Amino acid sequence: MTSTHQKLAVVGGGMVAHRLIEALRDRDVDRTWSVDLYCEEPHAPYDRVALTSYFAGKSPADLLLGESGLDEDALVTVHLNAAVTAINTETRSVEVAGSAVPYDALVLATGSSAFVPPVAGADLPGAFVYRTIEDVQTLEAWVQKLAGERGSGVRGVVVGGGLLGLEAAGALHGLGVATTVVEFANRLMPLQVDEGGGAALRRIVEGMGVEVRTSTASAALHAGGDGCVAAMEFADGTKVEAEVVVFATGVRPRDELARAAGLPVGERGGVLVDDACRVSTGSTTEFADVYAVGEVACIQGRTWGLVGPGNTMAEVVVDRLLGGEATFPGADTSTKLKLLGVDVASFGDAFAESPGSLEVVYADPVAGVYKKLVLSDDAKTLLGGVLVGDASAYASLRPMVGAELGSDPNAWLLPEGTGAPVTGDLPDAANVCSCNNVTAGTIRESVCGGGCTDLAGVKACTKAGTSCGSCLPLVKKLMTSELEKAGVTVSNALCEHFEFSRAQLFDIISVTGLRTFSEIIAAHGTGRGCDICRPVVASILSSLGTGHVMDKDLARLQDTNDHVMANLQKDGTYSVVPRVPAGEITPEGLIAIGEVAQDFGLYTKITGGQRIDLFGARLEQLPSIWKRLVDAGFESGHAYGKALRTVKSCVGSTWCRYGVQDSVGMAVELELRYRGLRSPHKLKLGVSGCARECAEARGKDVGVIATDNGWNLYVGGNGGFTPRHAELFAEDLDTETLIRTIDRFLMYYVRTADRLQRTAPWVEAHEGGIEAIREVIMEDSLGICADLDAAMEAHVDSYRDEWAATLADPDKLAQFVSFVNDPEASDPDLAYVTERGQRRPATAAERATFISGPTIGVRA
Repeated sequence: MTSTHQKLAVVGGGMVAHRLIEALRDRDVDRTWSVDLYCEEPHAPYDRVALTSYFAGKSPADLLLGESGLDEDALVTVHLNAAVTAINTETRSVEVAGSAVPYDALVLATGSSAFVPPVAGADLPGAFVYRTIEDVQTLEAWVQKLAGERGSGVRGVVVGGGLLGLEAAGALHGLGVATTVVEFANRLMPLQVDEGGGAALRRIVEGMGVEVRTSTASAALHAGGDGCVAAMEFADGTKVEAEVVVFATGVRPRDELARAAGLPVGERGGVLVDDACRVSTGSTTEFADVYAVGEVACIQGRTWGLVGPGNTMAEVVVDRLLGGEATFPGADTSTKLKLLGVDVASFGDAFAESPGSLEVVYADPVAGVYKKLVLSDDAKTLLGGVLVGDASAYASLRPMVGAELGSDPNAWLLPEGTGAPVTGDLPDAANVCSCNNVTAGTIRESVCGGGCTDLAGVKACTKAGTSCGSCLPLVKKLMTSELEKAGVTVSNALCEHFEFSRAQLFDIISVTGLRTFSEIIAAHGTGRGCDICRPVVASILSSLGTGHVMDKDLARLQDTNDHVMANLQKDGTYSVVPRVPAGEITPEGLIAIGEVAQDFGLYTKITGGQRIDLFGARLEQLPSIWKRLVDAGFESGHAYGKALRTVKSCVGSTWCRYGVQDSVGMAVELELRYRGLRSPHKLKLGVSGCARECAEARGKDVGVIATDNGWNLYVGGNGGFTPRHAELFAEDLDTETLIRTIDRFLMYYVRTADRLQRTAPWVEAHEGGIEAIREVIMEDSLGICADLDAAMEAHVDSYRDEWAATLADPDKLAQFVSFVNDPEASDPDLAYVTERGQRRPATAAERATFISGPTIGVRA
C-alpha cells in the first residue's frame, strides 16, 4: 500500500459498513482511499436482516455479504476478531490489540446491542438475546440440549412483540418450542401497525400455536433446581413455565467508544452527527474527519433502527470523502417483512397522524387479512398504510406515498382489486427501494443509459432489491416497461436460475428426457434453484408422469402441501380430502368417512366442490387416516396440489325433471380421467345437466352444460380473487368429441401457461385469445393435437393413487412424525385442545393449564 493513499478506518463490520466500503470502491475511481475494516465478530459483514434463515438451514457462510469480494481488493483489509478499544481524535488513531493505528478519516459503524430490561434473573442460563450469529447458534444448541435431556417439549418465552420479537418467536416455534410472546404494549408490532392490524396479526400468530400476551410487563426469571431458567413471572403476579427466554425488547446504540473519546452523544444515546453524517457538536467542526453511520448515529434528532437509513448515511459519507456535498435527506421508515410466515407491511403515515386524513379499511378475519390506506382529506392522495396477512400491494403502493392514487382506494384493498393500477408511470423521484434509497428514475436510467437488460443487471447497477427484496416486483415492472419502450424483447425467464419461461422449460424437459432437478439445472440453468423454479420443475416432472411426488429427487422440490399430501392449516394440523367424483357417494362411504372423523376427532365440512373435508389431523395421523379411507375405497382428492381438484355436478337426467343429459355420469368420467393431472395452477370443472346451470359450470376452468343435442363446452372461468365467467368454446358436442376437446385444452394449458397462471388469464394472455386456442385444438393449426392426445392418454394410463403408494412404501411413511423422539405421539401427558368444539370440550383443569386457541399440542 503506497503512501499516496489516504487511510480510512471503519469500526464495525455490519451491513452498513459493508455498504459504505462497496460504495467507496465503486466510486473512488482514482483509488485515493485505502480501507481498514475492523470487525469485532469472527465473521466478515453478514446479512443480519436474514438472521432467522439460519434456522431454515442456512449456514453462517450463506449469510455473508461476500458477493462484492471485499477480500479481493488490495486496498481493503478486513480485520476479524479485531475490537477497537479506544479512539484518539487528537493523534487520529484507533487502538487495536494494544497498538495505535493511524487514520486520515474515521467512520463509526458500531451498530447497536440488544437491550435487556432490568428483570431479576435475566442473567440466568437459558436467557438469551437475538442479535448475532453466535446468539442464534447458542440458542439452537441450548434448545437441542434441553430436548435431548428432557425427551419432551421445551417451553419458551419471547419478551418483546416487535419485529425482532416475532423473528425470535418464529425461530423458537420452528425449533419445536411451545412459545409465548410477551409484549408490554396493547398490541403486537406497536411501532409499525395500528390496533386493527395488531389484532389481525395476533389472531394469525395465535392460530399458528404461539401464545400472545399483550399489556404485560415482565417481573422476574426464576431458576429451577439446576440453576437454569425454569419460569417467568409477570408484574401481575402470574407465571409461565419456560426453559428458554429470549429478550427482544429493542436495541441501544453502541456508542461507548465515542463516549470514551469525548465525542458528543444524543440524549437517548447515539453519536451526534450533522446532515453530512459528520460528528459535530453543532457549532464547531472539531471532528471534521470523524463520521458515524447506521444505528450508532443520532442524526436529525434520532437514531434509526433500519438498514435503509443506514445505507443512505453510508452513501452520504462516501460522497463527502470524495469531495462532494451530499446531505442526509431523511429516511423512509416503511417496512415489509414475513414474520412467522405472515406478511406484514407499513408505510408512510401508517397511523393517520396527518390533519384531516381519512382511513379506508378492509378486514377479513376469516382469511387473516387486514388492510388500511391513509388518504388526504379529499380521498385522492395516498399518505400511508398498513397491510397484514396480504402485503402483495406493498411494492406498488409505497412509492406512491404523496401522489394521487388515480383510482378507487378500495381497488387496492379488496381481493377483486389485485389487478389495481400499474406502477410503470411512477414519477422519477418516487422512491422504489427504501433500503438502498433507489428511485424510479435511477432504475429507468440503468436500463436506458446503463444498458441493463435483465433484473440481475438492474440490481447490480442500482442496488435496488439487494436487501429485503420486497421491491423486486416493482423493479421488474419498471425495467420491463423501459425495455418495451425501447423496442427490446423482454425476457420471460422463470427466475434467475433459468432463462426460460415455464413453457419453454416444459418443452426442454419433455424433449431431453431429463428427470431430476440436478440434471435439469446442470444442463439448462445455473446455481442451485429457488422456491420459484423448484416447485415448477416438480410440477412439470409430475405432469410428465415421472413418478410419485415423494420419490427421491422429486420430494425435495415440493411445496409444503405436496410434500405431505395434505393441506397445512393455520394451526399446524392438516386437512384430508378424499376424492368423491362428482359428489356421488354411497351410504357405506359416508359411514366410513364419518367413522374416520369420529375416531380421529376431526372437524368435518362439506366443501363447495361436493367433497367432505376432514380438518385437524396431526402429521403422524395422516397415514392411519389414509389407510382407513383407502381400505373403504377412497383415494387422494389432490386438494393439496396444483392439479385437478373437483368436477362438480348437478343430479342431471338421473333425478331432475329438467335434466337432458347424465351430468353425474359425465362428471364422474371426467374426474376419473383427469385425477392427478398436475398443472400450473389448480383446476376445477363443472357439469350441468341443463341450461339451469345448477353445477355453476361457467364459473369453472372447464364447464360443460348439457343440451338436447349433446354438450356445450365453456373454458377459462374461475372464482378466486378475480372471478371470471367461462367463454363458450364449442357447441353440441357428442361425448367422444367433448372429452377429446377437453383433453387437448387441458394439456395445451399445462404445456404453455406461466407459473401459477389460472386458465382465465392464460386464455386472455394467449396471442389471438380464445379464437387462436380454438384453432389449435379444434383445427390443429399447430399440428400438435396428436401429441396432446398421446400425452393425455399417457397420463390416464400411468395414474396411481398417491396415498396408496405411500402406504406401501416404508421409506415414505418414515417422514410422517410430529415428534422425532416419539413417532407415535404416545405421551399420555400430551393433550390437544380445539377452538370449534367438534371434539370433546376441555375440562376445567385443562382450560387452566392449556393454551386456548386452535389445535396445538402442549404439555400438562
